[in-house]
Amino acid sequence: MTQFSLLPIEFLLAITFVLGAVVGSFLNVVIFRLPKILNQTWTADCRKYLEIKPDPEAKDEDKVSLLWPSSCCPKCQNKIRPWHNIPVFGYLLLRGKCKDCNEPISARYPIIEMVSAVLSLIVIWKFGATAQGLAALAITWTLIALTGIDFDEHLLPDSITLPLLWAGLIANSFGLFTDLSTSFWGAVLGYLSLWSVYWIFKLITGKEGMGFGDFKLLAALGAWLGWTYLPTIILLSSLIGLAFALLFMIFSGNKKSAPIAFGPYLVIAGWVCLLLGPAAFSLLPI
Repeated sequence: MTQFSLLPIEFLLAITFVLGAVVGSFLNVVIFRLPKILNQTWTADCRKYLEIKPDPEAKDEDKVSLLWPSSCCPKCQNKIRPWHNIPVFGYLLLRGKCKDCNEPISARYPIIEMVSAVLSLIVIWKFGATAQGLAALAITWTLIALTGIDFDEHLLPDSITLPLLWAGLIANSFGLFTDLSTSFWGAVLGYLSLWSVYWIFKLITGKEGMGFGDFKLLAALGAWLGWTYLPTIILLSSLIGLAFALLFMIFSGNKKSAPIAFGPYLVIAGWVCLLLGPAAFSLLPI
C-alpha cells in the first residue's frame, strides 16, 4: 500500500495516539448514550403503534442524542468543564472525582480512551498511513463501541453492525483487504454459521443461546476479512469466551449460569485476525 503521509513515523504515531484518545472520548459517549437513544426510539414507536398519547410530564431535557446535552455529573448535574474533558488527563486532573460534588467518576472512561489510543497506534504502526490503515482505524473504533455496548446492555445495535457490514463489502469491492467474492461469502457464511448454531441449540434445549446481533457482527467481520478467516474467528472467540467465563466463575464465586455477552470475544478475535492477516491462520490447532 502507498503511504499517504510523508511525516516521520514517530510523529505520525504520536498524532495517531492523540487522535485515538480523542476518538475514545467520543466512544464513551456512544457507549453510554446510544442504548438510551434506542430505548427512546423504541418507546416512541410502541406508543405510536398502540396509539398511546405521549407522557405530558416528560421533559425535552430528558431526551438525549450523541451531541446533546453536554456532559455532566450524573449526581449533581453540573456540566463538566472543557479542560476536564481532555482524554485521560482530565480524569487525572480531577483525581477520579467530580469537581463539584466529589462523586467518583468511573475508571472505564480513561480506560476506553487509553485502549482506543493504544489500539489506534498499533493499527497505524502495522498498516501505516494507507487506505488499509485508515479503514482499520475505523473498524477498530467501531469494534470498541460495540464491545462497550454489548458488555453493558447485551446489545449489538443494527445501527452499527449493519453499516459496518456494508462498509466491508464496499471497501472490498476495491480489493482493500480481499476480493469482493471472498468478502461477499464472508458476510453470508458469517451470518449463517452462528444463525445455524442458534437454531440447533434452541431446538435441543428450547433456549436462546445468543442474540441476532452476534450473527450480524460475525457477518460484518466476514465482509471485511473474507470467509477464510471465519473458522479462526469462531474458534478463537470461543476459547477466549470460555477462558473469561471460567475466570469469572472462579473469582466471583458464581456457580450459576448467567448471560454472557459473546460480542466482545468476537471483536477480540476479529481484531486479532485483522492485525495478523494470514498469520492468524496459525492460531488454528490444525
